[in-house]
Amino acid sequence: MIMLSGLRRRIGALIGGFEAAQGSRRLKGFQPSRAHVNTLISATGSDITARARYLVRNNGYALNAAESWTGNAVGTGIKPSSLIADKDLKTLVQQLWLAWTDESDAEELTDFYGQQRRAAREVFIAGEVFFRLRPRRPEDGLTVPLQLQMLPSEMLPLTRTEVLPNGNTIRQGIEFDRIGRRVAYWFLRRHPGDLTDPGMVGEMVRVPAAEIIHVIDPVESGQLRGVSRLAPAIVKLFLLDQYDDAELERKKIAAMYAMFVISPAPTDIIDVTPADDGSGDRIVEVQPGQVVPLEPGEQIQTSAPADVGGSYEPFEYRTLLQISAATGIPYAYLSNDMLKANYSNSRMALLEFRRRVEAWQHSVMVHQMCRKVWQRWLDVAVLSGALDISGYERNRASFIACSWLPPKWDWVDPLKDAKAEIEQIGAGLKSRTQALAERGYDAEQVDAEIAADREREQRLGLTFGSDPTPLLLPPPTS
Repeated sequence: MIMLSGLRRRIGALIGGFEAAQGSRRLKGFQPSRAHVNTLISATGSDITARARYLVRNNGYALNAAESWTGNAVGTGIKPSSLIADKDLKTLVQQLWLAWTDESDAEELTDFYGQQRRAAREVFIAGEVFFRLRPRRPEDGLTVPLQLQMLPSEMLPLTRTEVLPNGNTIRQGIEFDRIGRRVAYWFLRRHPGDLTDPGMVGEMVRVPAAEIIHVIDPVESGQLRGVSRLAPAIVKLFLLDQYDDAELERKKIAAMYAMFVISPAPTDIIDVTPADDGSGDRIVEVQPGQVVPLEPGEQIQTSAPADVGGSYEPFEYRTLLQISAATGIPYAYLSNDMLKANYSNSRMALLEFRRRVEAWQHSVMVHQMCRKVWQRWLDVAVLSGALDISGYERNRASFIACSWLPPKWDWVDPLKDAKAEIEQIGAGLKSRTQALAERGYDAEQVDAEIAADREREQRLGLTFGSDPTPLLLPPPTS
């Protein structure tokens, strides 16, 4: 196999073609692995996740990248807008959903939109996260007897791969049937690294796939498990952190030495005071305005440590640019350095970043998590009697139809953007419904609120705006 590969490279070098495939001197040591991504993740995925978590806990740039991605991808939450035609029923469904979001977390630490935020953060750091749909008893007192339990990626072992007696196969902890459908997940009962949870070490439980939501952003076709978004930047983040620490330590050590005494007789050093820490070191105490007599032949040499120089900041900047490109986070968001930012380049960076975030919102968060939770929640609400919807089973598809509205974007110059949007609506290039949806609002709900506000303003005789239209007040009653 090795001889055949070398022969192919020699033939390629002779006939030309793609330089990237040739075995020239520059590419002689470039022999990447041809293993599938699942093989690579199975062998190294746990190490990548551990290093990514370490950097987020200890490196400011990695933490800022994770928080920036989470805040932009989810923010205050991606919220549903039911497409039920009956307005009264839609209002009832939306109100019940809003009440349930406060009860959705099985750990009772946050609401459903907080779980979205935690999911986005986990996918950025570990590449994936799991949620288990947990039915509850009526006596639990929930608005809808359903909750979500968050499970980190370490709970599903990457090394669990085997063939079961019934013909199903387990690959990286996921059980597939004979035609390749996911039928179950084999989870550990406790986190393998949590030593505060006694008992059940290594014990596993089989959970049907219908009860699991697997949030993952695969980077290659056929990929089963996730990879941290920090993976291409882990080496540079770690080495840059070490370099910064070394520079800081060097400056600290240099600042500790004020001067040196050069003496031809080392045993007769002037005014020697032993160190207080018992290390045996000898120091010379110097005070402001002090006159120090020197013995014949002794000299005083002040400390002049080498400065960092002008290359430190450009080196940091270029390295952080590479980290920014690897993580997909704009440089200003990654470093909190706004000195190099202006209106034009900030807007260009934001536009590109937000295109990526919008694609991730639609293809990952909404498609994999939000839609599945909404459909299961509505099914459980009808089955438990929390909602009474006539003909739900026959027309389920029309009742579960829903639009998901991400939080609105804040721009660098909101006044210019608002004027441009008003002109687009006036010219018929976009609708108010689309404009409101882009801001994270439901058009019908906004229209109802506007109508209610105007009715209240007329009733109270209130006038708002720089050029208000006269309000028609009702005639006074006797």
